[in-house]
Parts: sequence; C-alpha cells; structure tokens
Amino acid sequence: MNFRFSPLYLLGLLLAPLALSAQLVLQVGSLPNSTPAGSTIFAAGSFNTWAAGDAAYSLTNNGQGGRQLSLNISPGTYEFKFTRGSWASVEGTAQGGFRPNRVIQYNGGLQQESLTIAGWEDQAASNSTATANVSVLSESFYMPQLNRNRKIWVYLPPDYATSNRSYPVLYMHDAQNLFDDATSFSGEWQVDESLNRLFEEGDNGIIVIAIENGGADRLAEMTPWSNPSYGGGDGEAYVDFIVQNLKPYVDANLRTLADQPHTGIMGSSLGGLISLYAIIRYQEVFGKAGILSPSLWFTDDIYNFVTSTGKQADVRIAFVAGEQESSDMVPDMQAMYNTLRNVGFSADELSFATDADGQHSEWYWRREFPPTYQWLFQTSTVLEGSVQLRGLRYWPNPSVDTLYLEGLPASNSAWQARFYDGLGRLAKSTVVQNDQISLRDLISGHYYLVLHNENDQWAVIHLQKVE
Repeated sequence: MNFRFSPLYLLGLLLAPLALSAQLVLQVGSLPNSTPAGSTIFAAGSFNTWAAGDAAYSLTNNGQGGRQLSLNISPGTYEFKFTRGSWASVEGTAQGGFRPNRVIQYNGGLQQESLTIAGWEDQAASNSTATANVSVLSESFYMPQLNRNRKIWVYLPPDYATSNRSYPVLYMHDAQNLFDDATSFSGEWQVDESLNRLFEEGDNGIIVIAIENGGADRLAEMTPWSNPSYGGGDGEAYVDFIVQNLKPYVDANLRTLADQPHTGIMGSSLGGLISLYAIIRYQEVFGKAGILSPSLWFTDDIYNFVTSTGKQADVRIAFVAGEQESSDMVPDMQAMYNTLRNVGFSADELSFATDADGQHSEWYWRREFPPTYQWLFQTSTVLEGSVQLRGLRYWPNPSVDTLYLEGLPASNSAWQARFYDGLGRLAKSTVVQNDQISLRDLISGHYYLVLHNENDQWAVIHLQKVE
C-alpha cells in the first residue's frame, strides 16, 4: 500500500518539535539558607487561580542545585509568587517582609526566566524599625464586602496617651511598606519617623490608619474597574469597606476628628488610583487625598468617573510624580488635573508637583510624604480650636530681613511663628522676640506666616520675602 502525505500533514510534523518547546520555564537558583530542609516549592499565580499548593505547579530539581517549573501557557502577562505550599509561607524579602507579585510577559515559544527567592514571609527578621507609637489595631479585621480579613496598623501622635485632644485621621494603603523596614519591600516610607519629627517641629499630630495589602488580592482591591489584560475591579468594595466598616470602628475607639475636613486618604501607584477614586466617590467623607505616582494608565474609566461625579464638596488633592517614571505618568496626571479643574475644583484645592529625579520607588515616596502631608493637613490643624486675632499690624511687606509687628496681646509664653510655603510645607519655625521676626534665613518667595500662642489665639499673614 502506498501512502501519500499531504503538504499540511508534512508541515504539522515539522512544527511538532516547536510546539513541544512552547513553554515558559521558571528557573530558581539556590534557595534562601532559611528554607526548611525538604521543602517543596510551588508557583501560584494568575495561571492557576492563585492556588498556593497545587502539586501540578511544584518546582522540580534541575540537576544543578536549583529548581524549575515548565508552564504550557498562552502568550500574555502573568502575575505569580512562589510559596512553600500556603500563603502563610509565601516568598518575601530577605528580611521576611512583603514583596509584590512577580510579573512576567510571556511572548510565546521557549522562554526561560532566571529568578531568585530572597526570603520567606514567615521567617521575618526581628530588626523592626517601627517607632514605639506604631502598633497593630487588628490582626484580622473582617472586610464583609469582600469576605476577607486584613491586618490593620495604627500610628498615634507622640502625645496621644498624655493629652485629651482629638486628631485628624489619614487612611493609607500597603501598610507593610509604611512603618517598618522588616516588613517592607525595597524600603519603607518612614511615615512614623517623619510624623514624629514634624510633631517636634510644631505639627499638631495626626492618626494614621494603615491597611495591609492582600498580596494576590492587591491589584483587584486597588482598582475600581477591570483592565482587559490584568483583571481587577474590587476597588468599589474595598473603598466601601473603609468608609462603612473601618472608619466607624476607628472613630468609636480612638479620639478622632471624624468630620470631612479632618479625614484624608493617601497611597502610591495603584494606591494612588484608589485614593483618587475614594475621595471622588465619597467627597462627604474624605476632605483630603494624597495621590502619589498614580496608576492612571490602568483604566480610562477614572476620568469618566470624575467627569460624571463632578465637584460635590470642598477638598484638597495633592498630585506628586517623578519624571523618571513611565513616559505616561506625568501626562496622565496632568490630564487628571485638567479634568478636575474642568468639573469645578479650584486651583487652591489642587496641588501638582513633579520632580526631575523622581522614580516609581519607595525612596521617592518616603521623601515626598512629609511635604504632601503638610500641604494637605498642616494649615488646617495648626489653628484647630483657636480664636482669630484681630487688629494686628505688620510691616514692611514685602520684607527683606525683618518683619515688625504691632498689636500682639501679651502671652505667658512666646508667640510661635511658623512660615509655610505655597505647597503648605513648613519652611521656618521660630518665636517672636521684641515684636520682631527675623527673615534672614528664608529664601525669596511667598509665605503664609502663622502666629499662634498658648492661649489659642492666632493670626495669618500673607508675606512676600525679597532680597
């Protein structure tokens, strides 16, 4: 019997070896020294519905002292992490801190990726950098909108235990990266150290409530709408949890100024996106938002949402981004600023700052947190509960090196004088001596001078310093 092979059949035979090699191969070198002997390493990600101990996705010895896993998957973008069989033993930083999901773009064909596991979260180092006024509010706070539990951190002002005052509240995301180097990925924001320093310089203090991200759930919770390539879309439920469950608990158990002007929200990257969504959705709840390096690229729906919702309350929104981030970062942020202006938010309600050296990194957000916080909260807290002083005279304005005052009431202690620049950042703190204030160490520019005494009297002067 004679066989005849069609051209298509011959082509199929030729392509068969190529089909067998159409794999993404994850190669892991030597494991961390802390890895328990005999551990099985698994990959869990968007390619297997994030199953942490799926035997079909266990790594095998590669014969060279490392492990590897071959994945027969379609081309696309995938997120994943390595585990030792459960999310309690997920990979982390070398210190045992949180690390974000890995992201790999698989282009098809045989593609090999050499990867390193730095450490495991369940073996966190004990060298905590968190200050004494940082603690855990709840190890497992229930999120009914998402049927999940989450760890909640809290920062309290240095004088919280010794005063009877109430304080503004700032809600923040990604708590692992805010206070403690031992739990952070690629460095912490040092929110606690920064706020303690500002308190020593005269800031009235603030409470920070920080929500840990959920690892595999982070992208979904930080995004109000889904992305065709990345998914997501649980952001509405996440924000509802903050407003409907977490905030009422905080206000009931801590001394807070619970009204809208004293409640803020802040985050970076996807945390910036969800913070912007939160303040627009709940303008009656949040009066301030810090939007650092926002991932506006994720969805155009955020622009449509701002336009359709419009301005419903007076707010303060601070935008911050680095020019060394993606090529779309600053243009996208400028487009959002313009959108907010077009729907009625005034220039005084919005701050827009870019930095030539700024990168999409924790060190940049650490540096920019203090001025962003000050612009959002400083001028509204320094005069809290005070009585405005009338009849004060001051000259000259503009001033060169000395400002003279007349009409300051006598006080048991010196009048405090604090200068804030156009972004609300504290530029100088001093005391009034002989009804005079030296301006010699101020650079030229426009300032708001806030005068305040222990009798809770105050005055604000718009001052121009010239050479």
